[in-house]
Amino acid sequence: MKNVLFDERQTLGSVRFWTSWRFAVVLFCVAAYFVSEERNRSEEGDLFLVVGTGVMVISILFIFLTHYRTIVQNGSLILTGLWSTKKVKLDFQSIDSCEIVKYSPFFINNPVYNLHKKGTIRFYAHGKYAVKLIDKDGLVYIIGSQDPIELDRVIKEMLKANK
Repeated sequence: MKNVLFDERQTLGSVRFWTSWRFAVVLFCVAAYFVSEERNRSEEGDLFLVVGTGVMVISILFIFLTHYRTIVQNGSLILTGLWSTKKVKLDFQSIDSCEIVKYSPFFINNPVYNLHKKGTIRFYAHGKYAVKLIDKDGLVYIIGSQDPIELDRVIKEMLKANK
């Protein structure tokens, strides 16, 4: 890939709240397994161990599972998601403005890809801040990033180069 100015991969396993929630479920399952093993030998105790192990394996897989990828190259912003999602390509000639905004006033936010809600198109995995883009047609794109300052800087450089 030539002329790549920004490349970021957002994973599902990097969301601290959901990771800690899954870890609490694993601790509960392991504790229930040991409590049930001490009282009597039962299949329910084995089920707790299987569920706890399954949740732990899924949590580990989420660390490596890419939710979406943000690439700035050749005068466009490219957002690619999981297997069945469509690639979203924004040309910088159609973008009017760019700014860093707080993603949401809520503490807990679900990861989204290409969510059309309340007049905005959202791409988010985790973090407090996002980059807000407004195109010439009035569409608003909110793109979550681990490094919103760098993404904002690169986009503003590309906007200056296209004017």
